[in-house]
Amino acid sequence: MKIKIQGEMRLSDIERAIVEVFAELEEDYRIRHSQGATVYLNPTNGFGHDVKPLTDDGHELVSLSSKGPTRSAAEEYNLL
Repeated sequence: MKIKIQGEMRLSDIERAIVEVFAELEEDYRIRHSQGATVYLNPTNGFGHDVKPLTDDGHELVSLSSKGPTRSAAEEYNLL
């Protein structure tokens, strides 16, 4: 399944748009789980020009990985 968010915007706005689309998927289509997700970003400078993020040693940042959200202390100690 592809989700497209069009137009140049701040990452926080893209994050909100993703949350809204996920809420729609859950509420309207009863989708509750996924086998992971791949997100592609087209970084810009806010004026429509492409930018390439660099690592501390000057190499282009091509990808990041996540194993999911950070667990809270309550989750770690089974306090929920």
